[in-house]
Amino acid sequence: MNHYETVFILTPVLSDVQMKETVDKFTSLLKEEGAVIVNEENWGLRKLAYSIDKKSTGFYQLVEFDADPTVIAKLEKQFRRDERVIRFLTFRQEKYAAIYAEKRRGLKSTKEVKEN
Repeated sequence: MNHYETVFILTPVLSDVQMKETVDKFTSLLKEEGAVIVNEENWGLRKLAYSIDKKSTGFYQLVEFDADPTVIAKLEKQFRRDERVIRFLTFRQEKYAAIYAEKRRGLKSTKEVKEN
């Protein structure tokens, strides 16, 4: 199993419920294919660097997971079929990137504990 990270951008016209349903659709697809979700982050509504389909903003979502390489093709096919997804990028993390991501998650959880 390799460690992957995918970031996808959803159209800004979705409601919060629709956005969560879409994210759940992709995470459940990963789980059905035997992937283990390591981390999930909702980055919220952000401005795009350039307009895509006459839209200047989008909902960003990050998902880190461990999976076999065959899962990626199925996931990306579903991204392409779903009209709510504006853009997506999936890549395999090398060893050092995975270690950095783990430290980043640890720092983020420490900040959340201090704020509460």
